[in-house]
Amino acid sequence: MIDEHAAALLALLDADNAAPALVVYDGKAPSPLPDVKTNPYVLVYFDSNDPEFDFDAHPWLFQMTAICHCVGGSAKAARMVADRVRTALVGVTPTVAGRSCYPISRESGVPPQRDESTGSLVMDQIDLYVLQSIPG
Repeated sequence: MIDEHAAALLALLDADNAAPALVVYDGKAPSPLPDVKTNPYVLVYFDSNDPEFDFDAHPWLFQMTAICHCVGGSAKAARMVADRVRTALVGVTPTVAGRSCYPISRESGVPPQRDESTGSLVMDQIDLYVLQSIPG
């Protein structure tokens, strides 16, 4: 069931196909890494309130956080990816079988951070989104 919550959130991001389509990676970027100057992307990690949550034994509120790394070749590119992620998620109520979901909210974020450890500039803006559900 935890994976179903992650899949619902990823599907919302993957549905952004405006040109250029939003590129979404679940937990791992490909190797070799695409050139972020021409291929910005969002890398998503998930964290739940309890990774061993038993939906049958404990049918109360479940909460999952999506950590979205919005990556581009400039601060502007990272912000643009972050804006698309925010538009795709905030206030949207996803569908998860057997659960009633609340609208997704943005919990916090960090402005774009500079990384030149690979030899070229990569900007990474991190935003945290929260998905909650109850039995439905």
